[in-house]
Amino acid sequence: MSNSVLSQQDSQQVLTSQTIAPQEFPAGGLDPDRFEWQEVWYPVAYVEDLDKSQPTRFTLLEQDIVLWWDKIEQTWRAFVDQCPHRLAPLSEGRINELGQLECPYHGWSFSGTGRCERIPQQAEGTKAEVSGRACVTSMPTTVCQGLLFVYPGRVENASKTKVPIVEPLEEDPEGWICLNTFRDLPYDALTLMENVLDPSHVPYTHHRTVGNRANVSAVELEVVESGKWGFKGTWAEGPRKGTLGRQDTTFIAPGLMWHDLTSKQFGRTLTVVYATPIRKGECRLFARFPFKFSSKLPGLFLKLTPRWYSHIGQNSVLEDDQIFLHYQQRCLEKRGGSANFTKAFYLPTKADLFVFQLRSWVKQYHAEPFPGETLPPPLPKEALLDRYHSHTKKCASCRTALTNLQRLKVGVAVVAALVWGLLPLLVLIQGQASVVTATISTLAVVSGALIWFGLGKLERKFYQGREVPPRNLPEKK
Repeated sequence: MSNSVLSQQDSQQVLTSQTIAPQEFPAGGLDPDRFEWQEVWYPVAYVEDLDKSQPTRFTLLEQDIVLWWDKIEQTWRAFVDQCPHRLAPLSEGRINELGQLECPYHGWSFSGTGRCERIPQQAEGTKAEVSGRACVTSMPTTVCQGLLFVYPGRVENASKTKVPIVEPLEEDPEGWICLNTFRDLPYDALTLMENVLDPSHVPYTHHRTVGNRANVSAVELEVVESGKWGFKGTWAEGPRKGTLGRQDTTFIAPGLMWHDLTSKQFGRTLTVVYATPIRKGECRLFARFPFKFSSKLPGLFLKLTPRWYSHIGQNSVLEDDQIFLHYQQRCLEKRGGSANFTKAFYLPTKADLFVFQLRSWVKQYHAEPFPGETLPPPLPKEALLDRYHSHTKKCASCRTALTNLQRLKVGVAVVAALVWGLLPLLVLIQGQASVVTATISTLAVVSGALIWFGLGKLERKFYQGREVPPRNLPEKK
């Protein structure tokens, strides 16, 4: 029995982008009338935000998993985050000197396939580690377009199921300039998809960030094809009252969409969003903004912009929606959810066609990710606007920038304090020039204080969003 279990563990090899076969199974399983959320590849992290020296915890469809770098096989691994010994989370452990994932509780260690390699407490000559019960469940992984994907479903289906990638990026990978961000959001993956598929909310919700109420016009959406796989649609006039041209939209079930827009002024731009379900009422957003500019200057500017700085602005845009979406999904749940969406929502215009199509897809394919579960109690605004735990501490760029910023604050404070403390001595030494010295020293201290307060204001942006969104601020006269 143990040998058969071990054989199964050996088969749970990490899949690389080179080993993935052409699609044989549709995402969501083989049943044409039902969508299984387990049978899908999900992005869980940008590779650049993962630390190869230590394990990282994530929750996917309510299953805690641990992500870690297998330096022996030079690939990323994903295990169920439980040691088979006493169920301690392996994410609290370490990657030991042998390149194995080591449990923090008793030091049991595991190789990349999930096989137990060492049980320090057993007597010499015994082999408890060869039992199938000593193995950790491993999930297939692959890296595509800079994202680490995990497959939580049946292992044998992983290599036959297509990874949901952004197809236009494959056409000319080197020709795109791409801005990326992510954040853990306090609402469902379907709520996120519903929001980003709706282009008509942008002028109002995101007024003064990426939208403008002056650009509001009728939105005539059209669905051109659909199925269990998702749907494609178009907006013939396009945003900004048609000044930018037609916008095409693709939804790849259950959690990927992109808007595709080509204009003479800006070139081709995509708005890409992945929604990875964490648990009921929570998901991780991966937002990507690929650009092909008609001139080189905007691209050069974007390349020079620090990733952490663009994340601050992108977090502000996300917070335009954050609070009301958190409450909106609770209202929908009380009215019956997607099964009753036509009565819960009043959708009289074609501007809501993509929302209608998404909710119809959920209903038609019984595609609720957490059937029968209810949302947790609503969170206060302070928690909804938290940036540190939902993004900063998990983002390599922002985490490093925050540390450097805090060090710089300390340095500025120390220098200003030294100058102020040495001022009497400088006046005494300078004699007649004491007035000039005192003036310069005072200016230096005041400048240091202003810099310190400015750095403090920037520092707060890594921790918390603003309570009043820009759209609700008084209009300038």
